[in-house]
Amino acid sequence: MKPFLLLIGLLLSGVAALAQKSAPVGLGLYSFRDQFAKDVPGTLAKVKQMGFREVEIAGTYGMSPADFRKALDKYGLKAISVGASFEDLDTNVPKVLREAKALGVKYVACFWIPHEGDTFTINHAERAIDVFNTAGKLLADNGITLCYHTHGYEFQTYKDGTFFDYLAENFDPKAINFEMDVYWVKSPGYNPVALLQKYPKRFLLLHLKDRKPGTPDSQNGHADVESNVTLGQGDVGIAEIMKQAKKSGVKHFFIEDESSRSMEQVPQSLVFLEGLK
Repeated sequence: MKPFLLLIGLLLSGVAALAQKSAPVGLGLYSFRDQFAKDVPGTLAKVKQMGFREVEIAGTYGMSPADFRKALDKYGLKAISVGASFEDLDTNVPKVLREAKALGVKYVACFWIPHEGDTFTINHAERAIDVFNTAGKLLADNGITLCYHTHGYEFQTYKDGTFFDYLAENFDPKAINFEMDVYWVKSPGYNPVALLQKYPKRFLLLHLKDRKPGTPDSQNGHADVESNVTLGQGDVGIAEIMKQAKKSGVKHFFIEDESSRSMEQVPQSLVFLEGLK
């Protein structure tokens, strides 16, 4: 009788595993920042229930990095990348490295280059090149890859191209590469697919985010978060991006939905991605 019961148990476990289908991409936990601020374990449980296995971290909500990693482990979630401030990358790389090691990530992402007002200048670009090349080498020496997350203002015109082109030319690819946020490539009027094709193997991480049709373009890195819509319902061109991204060397994808509807939209975005061929 015992072998029979064991077989039944194994079959039931298999059914449960099938029912808990893994998501085809990861999740940027910033999407659920309001929920995390109130209930970390409960929100992690929801992330797991949606099928996510990989996540990008943007804050640990009062917990130490080590304790946050334990919480992730409990829910079967693997941290792939974590955000770091430009200031810490400039003045405190050991802190960035300690936190990255404690969380077990392979990537550190910086989401913003400080600049005054809405205008990005060559001085800001040169400063970023110096900071990222230096910090990136130190992190690389310790097995961590640094990526800069584009935010729109880098596509302001510079010489015969953009500041993004200038950054890409002057970042040492052994020290610093990119995380593409497709919304923030579309927002200043550029084509994410074309950019992936132009710079193969430079975008290692990618934020999947769609934009409500009719949303005005912006080159300053600011927009109404409520313009974030379910993937496939916007004007960013997610299906075409997914076809190109892996060809261009993207290693990890994260849904990021900054709207107040993220808890409802993210599962719908997963359905869209799962339906792509």
